Amino acid sequence: MADVMDELPEAGEGKRGVDGHLGYLLRQAAHAHRQRVEQRLSGLSLTLPQFSALTMLDAYPGHSGADLARLALVTPQTMSVIVANLLKAGLVERTPHPIHGRIQTITLTETGAVMLRAAKQCVYALEAEMLTDLAPEVRAAIRQWLTRIARPEAG
Repeated sequence: MADVMDELPEAGEGKRGVDGHLGYLLRQAAHAHRQRVEQRLSGLSLTLPQFSALTMLDAYPGHSGADLARLALVTPQTMSVIVANLLKAGLVERTPHPIHGRIQTITLTETGAVMLRAAKQCVYALEAEMLTDLAPEVRAAIRQWLTRIARPEAG
């Protein structure tokens, strides 16, 4: 039985390579990307979900935790924990919605904006490394393809 276990392929080999199922390859690539981003962000004491939340808040300020959860691709419960940690770190602040008093809107603090700029430098450098051997038109095609398959009508 030990011989069978020794035969497991590394990432990029066998069914974990070009002959693999597309869904699996997407998941494998996302997992590898997350690990690399987490490693780069660890020096800033920031996680990938926190980075995603800060990035979405920067792009779409003043939304609720539920809206932010949809944008960052996590559950509202998970976003609640993320926001609590970001609040504790002084990276975001909550204020009552001007019309719907029970809704709290979330925005970046100045400290959060500074942190996000530093985090973007780390993450964008990694992305540039990942794309370094690809022509600009291939990069554009990959972005278009990933965006297209993420749309609801693609399914």
